[in-house]
Amino acid sequence: MNILFQAAADIQHTLQNKKWPFCFIGGLAVLRWGEMRMTQDIDLCLLCGFGNEKSYIEELTKEYKSRIDDAFAFAVTNRVLLLYAKNGVAVDVSLSGLPFEEEIIKRATMFQFEPECSLLTCSAEDLVILKAFAERSKDWNDIEGIVMKHGQNLDTGYIVERLAPLCDLKESPEIISKLQKIFKNTGIN
Repeated sequence: MNILFQAAADIQHTLQNKKWPFCFIGGLAVLRWGEMRMTQDIDLCLLCGFGNEKSYIEELTKEYKSRIDDAFAFAVTNRVLLLYAKNGVAVDVSLSGLPFEEEIIKRATMFQFEPECSLLTCSAEDLVILKAFAERSKDWNDIEGIVMKHGQNLDTGYIVERLAPLCDLKESPEIISKLQKIFKNTGIN
């Protein structure tokens, strides 16, 4: 099994045993929904709410090695726990608590990446929202790949409806315009 999938399967097993709501986002989800590209780490969204982070961080750092000194303080401040999987793959655990993040996890579905590796990944629409909100150049490339691959199957209304308030908070309304331009250029209404 691919080292990345092996790491993700191990972490998924751990989180499922703890009955913690989560899903994979980032590069693994792009491999499912977009164009093939290299990814060297694992990103996941773990629903822990607000004020509960400490117990999640403590339990995860017992099982997985931290990538930085004082991982606890960093995780509480930035809501991201930086770990190594047991096989050394870097893992970014987003400590989620917003209603939108909860919705991402509820909408996630299993996908068979390899014969012995099914992973719980976010939906294509939720991945587009996350990528647009991050708005790095590689994210826009990923979005274009997802839109090209899934076209009319994407629920663009859902995407814009969920992304607009996030863009308002970020004071970046241009994100919606850029995304709508991608939709238009690929013939999606």
